Amino acid sequence: MKAIQVQQFGAPEVLQLVEIDHLRPTADQILVRVHASGVNPFDTYLRSGVYPVLPDLPWTPGFDGAGKINALGAEVEGFTVGDRVWLSGSLTGTAAEFALCSPDQVHPLSDDISFAIGASLGIPAAAAWRALFIRGCAKPGETVLIHGASGVAGQATVQLARAAGLRVLGTAGNRAGKQVVLDAGAHDVYLHGDEGLSREKIDLIIEMLANHNLETDLQLLAPGGRVVIVGSRGRIEIDPRLTMGKEIDVRGMSLFAATAQEKEMTFAAIGAALEVGVLCPRIAAERPLSEAAQTHEMVLKDLVQGKILLRP
Repeated sequence: MKAIQVQQFGAPEVLQLVEIDHLRPTADQILVRVHASGVNPFDTYLRSGVYPVLPDLPWTPGFDGAGKINALGAEVEGFTVGDRVWLSGSLTGTAAEFALCSPDQVHPLSDDISFAIGASLGIPAAAAWRALFIRGCAKPGETVLIHGASGVAGQATVQLARAAGLRVLGTAGNRAGKQVVLDAGAHDVYLHGDEGLSREKIDLIIEMLANHNLETDLQLLAPGGRVVIVGSRGRIEIDPRLTMGKEIDVRGMSLFAATAQEKEMTFAAIGAALEVGVLCPRIAAERPLSEAAQTHEMVLKDLVQGKILLRP
């Protein structure tokens, strides 16, 4: 079978298309024929070797994906060979023709939803749900500001927040990005740095780039407000007193800190949101496995305002 492999950490060129032995599931595993594999910025952090915890080499990237069940271990229940599924992770990486998964990583995908859409969920949708409702404790009627709302995770956050009855504000880097955020369902969108935000009463901020925005976030929040840090690409110096007078909370978020119960809640919510049309991921590009290196360059560009996929 064909798969992308990393033999040594480094630039995108370390992503090599290779032929490896066919995978076979053990008793408690599911083998999925991958029809689409999602590319996330997190994949690039691992590939480059800059993330604090790195996978063993050789390593096949890809956490998100969608396809059909090809084989089942003898102890696996609740699934059938041929089922259409989307993946919230895998044991062997989704940037390949096949991926081994544990049952809790495999979720049903109805016939009317494309593999491209299924492969666009995973990390972005889970991050959006966890940031809003588990870490952010969002409530109907509150106002939420989503920084970087034109990105894939940002769009999912807008859609989930709007459906939950929040007043949704977003920020984007240009006019095209503003339109993407409005199309996702935001009530209003500001360009980065727009002083008009200071007139808003904001209860919750979902922060995709804390090293640029955190100090300003603390000034924007209403009394008792919360900021949830989803992403950061460096350090920032803030004045801690900004948290004191309004009793503001700064909360970190990591998908890898989720408990088994939180994961079950999250993926049940994502599945329901997908079924009723709340989650509608935007696809930016689809490329063959042979262009994996190019997708790792694309996914970090601000102008890409949709999911990038590999098609095994």
